[in-house]
Amino acid sequence: MQKVSLKSDRSSHKGLAWFIWALATMFFAYQFILRLAPGLIINQMMVKYNISASEYGLFSSMYYLGYAGMQIPIALLLDKYGPRIAGGLCILLCAMSSIVFILSDSWAVALISRVLIGTGSAAGFLTVSKVISMWFDKKYYGRMVSVTFSFGLIGAVYGGKPVNDLIDTFGWVDAMIGVGVAGAIICLVFLLFVRSVDGYKDKVEDKVMDKLAEVCTNKNIILIACGNLLLVGALEGFADVWGVSYLVNIYGYTKSDASMVTSFIFVGMIFGAPLLALFAEKLEANYALTAICGAIMSASFFAIILFDSYIGKNLIYFLVFIIGIACCYQVLVFTIGSSLVRPSLIGVTIAFLNSINMIGGTFFHTVIGQTMDRFWDGEIANGVKMYNAVAYRYSLLSIPVASLVGAFIFLAVGSYVRSKKKKARIIEYH
Repeated sequence: MQKVSLKSDRSSHKGLAWFIWALATMFFAYQFILRLAPGLIINQMMVKYNISASEYGLFSSMYYLGYAGMQIPIALLLDKYGPRIAGGLCILLCAMSSIVFILSDSWAVALISRVLIGTGSAAGFLTVSKVISMWFDKKYYGRMVSVTFSFGLIGAVYGGKPVNDLIDTFGWVDAMIGVGVAGAIICLVFLLFVRSVDGYKDKVEDKVMDKLAEVCTNKNIILIACGNLLLVGALEGFADVWGVSYLVNIYGYTKSDASMVTSFIFVGMIFGAPLLALFAEKLEANYALTAICGAIMSASFFAIILFDSYIGKNLIYFLVFIIGIACCYQVLVFTIGSSLVRPSLIGVTIAFLNSINMIGGTFFHTVIGQTMDRFWDGEIANGVKMYNAVAYRYSLLSIPVASLVGAFIFLAVGSYVRSKKKKARIIEYH
C-alpha cells in the first residue's frame, strides 16, 4: 500500500484522513457488538452445551482475559507494523473466531474462540489511537478521541436490540454467522484502504518490561487499578452480559425491550465522557469525582435490584442512563494514573490500568455466575437451569457493593496523595 508523505501538507489529505479514521472507528464499534453478543444468547448457549450459569460466566469472562492480556503486546505490534497490518489482522481474528465458535459443537472450542475474540478486540481502540496520531495534528488528539468514543459506542447501542431482532428473525446461529461475515468484510475494506504516513515513526522503547515493573510497584497505581476493577461491574457485568437476562426474569420485559434498556447505559456514556471531562477540568477533583461516580452507580443499582416492584419503565431508563454517565469515570482514572507517574511511563500506565479494568469483567462474570448457582433452587425447564429472583438479586448485588468499596478506595488514595503533596510543599517552603 502506497504511503502518504509526512513532508507533504496533511491538509491536502483531509478527506483520506477522515476516511481512514472512519474505518478504524468502525472496527472499534464492531468489537462492542462482539462483546455484547453473549448477553443475547444465554439460553441458546445453555441448551447447546448443557452448561450452568457458572460455566456461562466462565465463557463470558474469556473475552476479558484475551482483551486484558493483549493490551501491551498489541500496542507494540501497532508501533512496529502500523494500523493496516496489525489492525486488519485483529479484525480478521475477531471475525473468524466468531464463525468458528458458532459452527463448532465443542465447549473447549467455544472458550478458546471467546479468548481469541477478546484478543482481536484489544486492538479496537488502540488502532483508532494510532490512526489519529498518524493522520491528525497532535493538538486535536483529545478531541478526536472523544468523537471516536461517541461514534464507537453506537456499536454498543446496536449490539443490543437490533442484533437481538436479527436473532429473532433469522435464528441465533445465522445471525451470529452474519456478524462474523460482517467482520470479514470490514477487514477486507480495512486492508485495501488504510494507509500509513511515510516518515511517521513512534519510539518503541527497548525496556518496556522495566517500565511495566516500575508501574506495578507503584502502590497508588495498584490501589486505583483495584478501585477501577471494582467500579466496572455496571458496564462489564450488567450491560455486557447479565443485564438482559436479569430484566427478562425479574422485571418481566421481553428480551428485545430488555436489550434496549441495557443499551441506554452506552447512550449515557456517549454524553458522560465530555461531561465528566468538563467537570474534571473545572473542579480539579478527579479522585472525588470518581468516588461520586461510584456512589451514583451503587445507589442506582441498589434501587434497580431492591425496588423492582416500584420502578416503571421510564424510571429504569433514567437510572441506566445515569449509570452510563457514571461509567465514564474511566476517563478520570486515566487522568489520575498519568498524574502519578513520570511522563515516560504514561503509555505503559494507561495500558496497565486498561488491562486491570478489563480483568474486572472476568471477576464479575465469575462472581455472578457462581452466586447464581449457589442460590439455584433445582428447577430445570427444557434442559436449562431456571434461576429464581433470589438467585438473580443476590448475584447482581455484587455490583453495587463493589462500586461502593471502589468509591472509598479512590477517596482514600486521593486523601493520601493530597496530604503527601502538602507535606512536600511544607518541606520545600522551609
